[in-house]
Amino acid sequence: MSLIHLSRRGLLSGALALSACGRAPEEAPKPKGKALTLEAAVAGAWRTPQDKARDAWRHPVETLNFWGLKPGATVVEFWPGAGWYTDILAPFLAATGGKLYAANLQADDPGEPAAAEIVAAYRRKLREKAKLYGDVEITAFGPTSGPAAPADSADLVLFLRNLHNWMAAGIAEKAFHDAFAALKPGGVLGIEEHRADPGGVPDLLAADGYVQQAYVIQMAKEAGFILDKTSEINANPKDTKDHPFGVWTLPPVRRSSPRGQPEDPTFDHTKYDAIGESDRMTLRLLKPT
Repeated sequence: MSLIHLSRRGLLSGALALSACGRAPEEAPKPKGKALTLEAAVAGAWRTPQDKARDAWRHPVETLNFWGLKPGATVVEFWPGAGWYTDILAPFLAATGGKLYAANLQADDPGEPAAAEIVAAYRRKLREKAKLYGDVEITAFGPTSGPAAPADSADLVLFLRNLHNWMAAGIAEKAFHDAFAALKPGGVLGIEEHRADPGGVPDLLAADGYVQQAYVIQMAKEAGFILDKTSEINANPKDTKDHPFGVWTLPPVRRSSPRGQPEDPTFDHTKYDAIGESDRMTLRLLKPT
């Protein structure tokens, strides 16, 4: 099973599009006289209009506050992709004396040339606005990757809509163990993931992109985590989860044909656009002290 079987096209197209998009201005991440707030980072002019439009579905302020993000924290973001959350986290942490580790795709896998392109695009993004993003340290996560961050160093580790990819690639358990190793005792693992309906036998490959919440919690507990609390911040009761091309039928991907086939110009997106983005679980788990 390919390491990025489910995400390669989306991640690559998003990452490579960074250089094609109109460039948002790089603003100083620290307003004169006071540290940058999380709300100001979310409202930052460096974020694209397309990314800001998704705030209504991803609720970044509420979600990061639920996970307990603090000024000056050390954060590990697994598989940041094109950097939707990095655009919020990196400026906020740079301005408040914190640290961001980006455990990106494992770019040295010869069987996955797309991974290297994604990582290169992410590096360019950080380099082009170095003052804004600060010293983001890029590590790796994959089948044979080493530590995502120094052991017992992180206050917060984030899994952001990627567990289904790791399940398909057979590395979900490794993700939990790598996160556990990186966190300080008492540190938080924050998870946002497409949520399957409960009951029945979990699809261990998450073929449609949806994952049962109970199964995620089980994997986390097997790695040593304790469930602290759950939230419905990112829930969407309109999501029927029975779409022809899985979760990718919905925005923002809006797939109109099976994976690997040309887009179908006759496909009617109306029903799926009206649903909006997927129903998602939001979990806060702790590494025991």
